[in-house]
Amino acid sequence: MPPVHLAYGRHGLTVNLPDNGVTVIEPRYVPGLPDEASAIRQALCAPLGSPPLVELVRPADTVAVVFSDITRPMPNDRVLPVLLEELARAGVPDRHIVLINALATHRPQTEAELRRMLGDGIVERYRILQHNAWEEANLVPVATNRAGRTVRVNRAYMEASVRILTGFIEPHFFAGFSGGPKAVLPGIADGEAILDNHGPAMIAHPQATWAVTEGNPIWEEMRDVARATAPTFILNVALNRERQVTAVFAGEMEAAHRAGVAFVREHAMRPVPEPFDIVVTSNSGYPLDLNLYQAVKGMSAAAQIVRPGGDIIVVAECWDGIPDHGEYKRLLWEARSPEELLARIGAPGFRCQDSWEAQIQAQIQRRARVHVYAGGLTDEELRRAHVLPCRSVEETVARLRREHPGATVAVLPDGPQTVPYVG
Repeated sequence: MPPVHLAYGRHGLTVNLPDNGVTVIEPRYVPGLPDEASAIRQALCAPLGSPPLVELVRPADTVAVVFSDITRPMPNDRVLPVLLEELARAGVPDRHIVLINALATHRPQTEAELRRMLGDGIVERYRILQHNAWEEANLVPVATNRAGRTVRVNRAYMEASVRILTGFIEPHFFAGFSGGPKAVLPGIADGEAILDNHGPAMIAHPQATWAVTEGNPIWEEMRDVARATAPTFILNVALNRERQVTAVFAGEMEAAHRAGVAFVREHAMRPVPEPFDIVVTSNSGYPLDLNLYQAVKGMSAAAQIVRPGGDIIVVAECWDGIPDHGEYKRLLWEARSPEELLARIGAPGFRCQDSWEAQIQAQIQRRARVHVYAGGLTDEELRRAHVLPCRSVEETVARLRREHPGATVAVLPDGPQTVPYVG
């Protein structure tokens, strides 16, 4: 078969695999829009379930715009300028606008990273806040969650008279789909609310999985909390593998997000007749494969179609390491095995940031062995994270097929941009 190009880092990874017994599974390709800016502008002027944005905003309004952080491939530098132009057309002065980086519990971005994400012009022209999920003074109560705890969100967002959520829609391994309400919870919510929403019982729920929204307790809580903040408008996009905008969904939060989910579902869901012995996956390349924590998404996509006892090979650059920030690394390194890790997370009263990613990784490892190709991590770091080091995808596949003659292989070049399922 011809070489397969896997999404890896900024430039990809090309691998040569055998001609027999290998199936490549990709999302249905959608070409990028010929004029992204015009399509975004049109969506703002003819939104779903809402008057045009320009009719919702007055010059005296204060406007909060929530944007995705560096762990998401959202083309903020191409989408936000059009949105900000529309606000200027409505007469809103720059000083009335605040841009909020929806970090959830992730680390803040450096100025250089913000400039890459947003463009120099936006960084120099607008006030930018980086959400801190643990900064009490900048959180205000908005709702009560399923655990009976008060959920708080970013004060600057709630104090604005116009609240705009931006983001992109893709399949998500426990929230069903990204975009829409995720900009509020976890994006700009308080740390305790995020711990509740991503807690062990919620993560273990059978409906907390790829492409499920209704009936998924995690997504439903996200929706309910976002509703309670009364967002004025959302602007979401869909992307293809080249990070080109393929569709734009703007307007009332639930109507616009529902339309976007239907579009993405149609192109991302890919049925296969039976499980595979070996599944090779990417983690969708830069920026999503910046660390092993994020690479659990690629593992999870592969786990949907690997046979019990099979093998998953994940390629993820991991230039940001395990990472060192957050609790994921400590949770992995303190446990002697995935089973011990699951037992610890499942213990009564256990509560820890990033346990959700460790929990899902350990659940996957109950089903299959996980091999990781990561230029940013040493073999020792990978072993301490309970995964098997892989320095050549071709050699690892060849060795596994020698051990299991006739083993079938699936390849997900775009990783979690594809949602494979047996059916």
